[in-house]
Amino acid sequence: MATSLHRLTSAGRYLVKRNLLKTNVLTRSIVGSHRLLATQAANQVMLNVPETKVTTLENGLRVASEDSGLSTCTVGLWIDAGSRYENERNNGTAHFLEHMAFKGTRKRSQLDLELEIENMGAHLNAYTSREQTVYYAKAFTKDLPRAVEILADIIQNSTLGGAEIERERGVILREMQEVETNLQEVVFDYLHATAYQATALGRTILGPTENIKTINRGDLVEYITTHYKGPRIVLAAAGGVSHNELIDLAKYHFGNLPARYKGEAPTFPQCDFTGSEIRVRDDKMPLAHIAIAVEAVGWSHPDTIPLMVANTLIGNWDRSFGGGVNLSSKLAQMACQGNLCHSFQSFNTCYTDTGLWGLYMVCEPGTINEMMHFAQLEWMSLCTSVTENEVARAKNLLKTNMLLHLDGPPPSVRTSADRCFVTAVGSLCMNWRPELMP
Repeated sequence: MATSLHRLTSAGRYLVKRNLLKTNVLTRSIVGSHRLLATQAANQVMLNVPETKVTTLENGLRVASEDSGLSTCTVGLWIDAGSRYENERNNGTAHFLEHMAFKGTRKRSQLDLELEIENMGAHLNAYTSREQTVYYAKAFTKDLPRAVEILADIIQNSTLGGAEIERERGVILREMQEVETNLQEVVFDYLHATAYQATALGRTILGPTENIKTINRGDLVEYITTHYKGPRIVLAAAGGVSHNELIDLAKYHFGNLPARYKGEAPTFPQCDFTGSEIRVRDDKMPLAHIAIAVEAVGWSHPDTIPLMVANTLIGNWDRSFGGGVNLSSKLAQMACQGNLCHSFQSFNTCYTDTGLWGLYMVCEPGTINEMMHFAQLEWMSLCTSVTENEVARAKNLLKTNMLLHLDGPPPSVRTSADRCFVTAVGSLCMNWRPELMP
């Protein structure tokens, strides 16, 4: 990571003159009541967090649930099978397999599957990350058994027909073209490629074009055989869910999943962080999209929570936000008053044993150095001048944001899946809960 601080322009001198680099007592008095409300909200929601129950079946599959008594539920399968477990030859297979999940099984054609989900009033979706493949459903509580049965059918009985594979190959190639127009996605792929050079985390989730064009049914079957094992799967549910019922469903539908491997169990190689940079210049583009990051820690590391608090302290901002000097993030105050960028967001991306903590920003070319200067200045302030009151505020805001995902109906199916992951699966893998945050 570059550590040099750049020369201040007129915007920077303006910020210094306005004392926006210092703690603003007036700002604290204005927003103090809102922070008190945030604390109260966190404490109130904390009372409503249901207990996470976890059970491990004989074949190693883990069952996790939280029963909040709702009339709906979200249930999903989290499988240790992402792009990090791939090599250069089969990079993109996990994502390709996810695309094939809803194209028909030995029991249901694609049309039958779609009609059944629609008649249930349910939603069925999937996504692939660098470390996991996830299949999940949002349904009425009474339809939980059918939802689990459908998920089991998808991962164990997909037909993977040749015609469907060719059709999805074209879909994925078009998806790749769409991703290449999403500059934030492009920047984060570049960030991983340079931060984890020549390692599995440096590869993209979709894989290179040449792999997508050559992946065949044999590759998909081999990937399922290798990775879809009991110890690598978590069945997690949240909402109106009985844990005992979920255990019975798991035993019935997943009890025959093998627990052992024919050879060695698949593991991912160590991914070392490499401090470096990559720049792609295109003078036709009006704005610069930039990501800067340092090496962070994995989910289970004790520094995960402090980094989440630090991430909240830096915050995020967009020109559409109101607030001006009353924004809680000092970097947001500077960006707003100095017109330094169009938007920025702090991020903390965690993997099993490593992570990336940093800042993504969208700037005009003339303000890049200025924004980088103040971003690094704020990072340094986390080490030297952050106050106990600021840390307490960030903790409360972080707890509120996390716990509000658990309170009331979620705005989207993806949010439900994330809620399920953060609470049920997160408790399995990280052994912490939001209410345990100091």
